[in-house]
Amino acid sequence: MSKQNRVTHSSPLPAGIVELPVHRPPNITRAMPDFVAEEVPVALVYNGISHVVMMASPKDLDLFAVGFSLSEGIIAHPQEIYGMDVTQACNGLEVQIELSSRRFMGLKERRRALAGRTGCGVCGVEQLNDIGKPVAPLPFTQTFDLANLDNALACLNDVQPIGQLSGCTHAAAWVVASGEITGGHEDVGRHVALDKLLGRRAREGELWQQGAALVSSRASYEMVQKAAMCGVEILFAVSAATTLAVDVAERCNLTLVGFCKPGKATVYTHPQRLIINQ
Repeated sequence: MSKQNRVTHSSPLPAGIVELPVHRPPNITRAMPDFVAEEVPVALVYNGISHVVMMASPKDLDLFAVGFSLSEGIIAHPQEIYGMDVTQACNGLEVQIELSSRRFMGLKERRRALAGRTGCGVCGVEQLNDIGKPVAPLPFTQTFDLANLDNALACLNDVQPIGQLSGCTHAAAWVVASGEITGGHEDVGRHVALDKLLGRRAREGELWQQGAALVSSRASYEMVQKAAMCGVEILFAVSAATTLAVDVAERCNLTLVGFCKPGKATVYTHPQRLIINQ
């Protein structure tokens, strides 16, 4: 989001943003206040064992933990998380997650299987074969009229209070068939923003099952895979998609649409879910 589009903020600052002195030409000797988004290390700790550390905005971390756990296949349902606490750590935050015994055993087996492998250096994945988790093919239950997408695009900034002030966040929103955004989340990391949305969708239940996801970023294979793992059938992205994202979307039956702008869109896969009025 461009900082040129940010709003004046007279009320208390939202969580995840601070005011810092900055210098701007031509008078760089004079400091002036500006809004800067926070980025902190967030560790997800399952039953006392640290699993991953992500850089994220320090807000809605309970939803991030639920969404990450679902989109990474650690759990199948939010009910398999028995408890959660967000605590301060030495240089960041920890989300302490209590998993069901069965799911925790599965997580430990996965970690044990990876422990002896030689890392390849691809995004922290231990082996090239670990890129691309098996995703069950999605059903074709959703449709969306592309004429209604403009409504959602016009309101996407509304779910980014930090972004409006700092120009420094990505957004992920849930869009119903009318084009209305029923809720959304932001983060300095696009994957984290999507995980927060997926976590909220899982908690909200039936009201959030109908519709599509809209992200303000490009669509990487991870974004497609996370969405598909959580049963999202349609993913709209404001920017482009990668070749691997298209491949994953094709294989798992996800409708992937990029370059979403008012009156414009590029459909990469499974256009049969989309309604286009000539």
